[in-house]
Amino acid sequence: MEIDKKVMITAAELAQLWAQYMNDSGSACVLTFFLEKVEDPEIKPIIEFALQLSTKHIEKLTVFFNEEDFPVPYGFKIEEDVDLTAPKLYTDSYVLQFIHQMAKIGLTTYSASVASAVRSDITDYYMECLSETMQLYKVSKDLLLEKGLYVRSPHLPMEKVEFVNKQAFLWDAIGEKRPLIVAEVGNLYANVERNILGVATLIGFSQVAQDKDVIQFLLRGIDIGKKHIKLFGKKLEECNLPVPASLSAEVTTSTAYTFSDKLMMFFTTGLIGLSIGYYGTGVAQSPRIDLGVMYNRLSLEIQLYSEDGANIMINNKWMEQPPMAADRGELGTEKT
Repeated sequence: MEIDKKVMITAAELAQLWAQYMNDSGSACVLTFFLEKVEDPEIKPIIEFALQLSTKHIEKLTVFFNEEDFPVPYGFKIEEDVDLTAPKLYTDSYVLQFIHQMAKIGLTTYSASVASAVRSDITDYYMECLSETMQLYKVSKDLLLEKGLYVRSPHLPMEKVEFVNKQAFLWDAIGEKRPLIVAEVGNLYANVERNILGVATLIGFSQVAQDKDVIQFLLRGIDIGKKHIKLFGKKLEECNLPVPASLSAEVTTSTAYTFSDKLMMFFTTGLIGLSIGYYGTGVAQSPRIDLGVMYNRLSLEIQLYSEDGANIMINNKWMEQPPMAADRGELGTEKT
């Protein structure tokens, strides 16, 4: 173990550690605000558990950076990026849905972190993170079920085993489309759910944002999210399948400063990046050609949207630069 710990951190490991520090420092600010405003005694312990995990992760990540003589990311700080005295911005039901979705995302990202880790101590750390996030996922899911708030994906019949025997499975000659397969339904439904949560999140952000460019960017994101919900929902409705309900009513009418524009832009661009990944999964798991075309078109749209968000962050000096490879050409010219 001692010999293993002396091995330098790889680029893949450092990428995961750096990104997690940024995400957890931002989450700690948001969760602290949620904890300050929560009224439901059943939801409060789940917020406390989520905040405890983020705080513990930040402490452990700081140790990793210090041991390797890497600078600790600046990230986000409660005293700078959230006003705990601001009025409540989201209902407790929204907060529970938010934590549950973040736990789902955490299961994916921590699995990737385990897969990219080589050093034993980093592998063990991410396995622990994965185990903790599984607990958070379960307790948040169980409470959503108990409160009747959990939205299940549709049930589909399976009467017999069949094999595909014609190209119409992809798209027949006259453009008619077969019913959706289970993977396509699952991805469409999950993408509707994530966009519904994203729209509600951006509605709240847009109400409390300060910078005019940020407000316009968030309003544009709301429009994009609503359009994507409509398109995904239409594909489900064509097969007489239900579409999840909006969460927009879970946002209060508060317009007081709550989160810094820097923090809200970070979360928004992060959600965009996740959407691109999930849409890519939708393409890979959707044999029907029209679905692949739709996902690719929507991915391009949000990539362009993400670029505009990055420009806003750069112009305001809000984008923290990740670790990067040395510029050998520049180092060589420094002596000339």
